[in-house]
Amino acid sequence: MANTYTQIHLHLIFAVKYRTGIIQSTWKDELYKYITGIIQSNNHKLLIINGMPDHIHILVGIRPNQSVSELLQDIKGSSSKWINEKGFVKGKFEWQEGFGAFSYGKSQIKDVIKYIEKQKEHHKRRTFREEYLAFLDAFEVEYDEKYIFKELIDQ
Repeated sequence: MANTYTQIHLHLIFAVKYRTGIIQSTWKDELYKYITGIIQSNNHKLLIINGMPDHIHILVGIRPNQSVSELLQDIKGSSSKWINEKGFVKGKFEWQEGFGAFSYGKSQIKDVIKYIEKQKEHHKRRTFREEYLAFLDAFEVEYDEKYIFKELIDQ
């Protein structure tokens, strides 16, 4: 749309179903490249992607012509199909329902990038659940405990 100017930076977080750590180092870079392609094909700008075997963090400059939910549906749906077609896991790969999306101003972007880069270090001290709840609390997002990403033992 002409005369529309935006600067929307979102930190997206989502997990493997039941938070099982099945994203292997042998194929995670391929997965990140695939997700990067999805983001770029939707005309958004990937700033960084990283994660752990059970979840992913993405920092993206998003265009206002697509909803966050639509983008995440495309990322999660297309990437799970791709993972399954590649046969990277035994059985069926699925992402857990839901996601976190947190907004940042331009002056905060360098710090968010550093945070996402250092996922391994962060998770030596805290679990994914602790990390995710800390985001919800820091951003004052109300939530219902029963909808927080579930582990297999929680089901």
